[in-house]
Amino acid sequence: MGRLLDISQRLDHQTAGWPGDTPFTYSLAWTKAESGSVNVGKFTMSTHIGTHIDAPYHFDNEGKRVIDLDPQLYVGVARVIHLHDCRTIGIGSFAGVDLEGVTRLLVRTGAWPDRSAFPKQIPPVEPELAAYLAAKGVRLLGLDLPSVDPLDSKELLAHHALTEHGVHILEGIVLDHIDAGDYELIALPLPLTEADGSPVRAVLRELT
Repeated sequence: MGRLLDISQRLDHQTAGWPGDTPFTYSLAWTKAESGSVNVGKFTMSTHIGTHIDAPYHFDNEGKRVIDLDPQLYVGVARVIHLHDCRTIGIGSFAGVDLEGVTRLLVRTGAWPDRSAFPKQIPPVEPELAAYLAAKGVRLLGLDLPSVDPLDSKELLAHHALTEHGVHILEGIVLDHIDAGDYELIALPLPLTEADGSPVRAVLRELT
């Protein structure tokens, strides 16, 4: 079997989250000295910090929660492509890119080089791309960005369009060290029954 390549952000006090959202913190609730046997930690964090998936409930009060999502979408063959210096991610971005038979598409933009700081702007997904990807058979779109929409968007048109066309969303992956090509993706969300999103430990396995 091929080696595993970690494409997850580290979670610590330096992890950059959305401005004003719950930052990541970790502390010990019990220490070994206090309990006599174990250290037991606790952490707080936003469901949308670091590498995470969005559930439709994130932007639709009637949308599916994390527990309702098909876990099989987050495990399987994925194609990594590189889009350099793009202002937006639209249909034209994929001219000449073969997406036939691709179920999981991971896009490296390189637009968030310093993950200790939240970006000031990103290349957003154009809503029209959703129907195009769905027609090709794509059901999961992953980006090395904190969102598929402009950072100041309130309408979240790309989020809605992708969901309407059955394309699920994986955000905040780290593809700096990943060559374009096909891999096996493993990025399972936690079985959170009420949540609007979930952190994931995303890895790619090299295909042999």
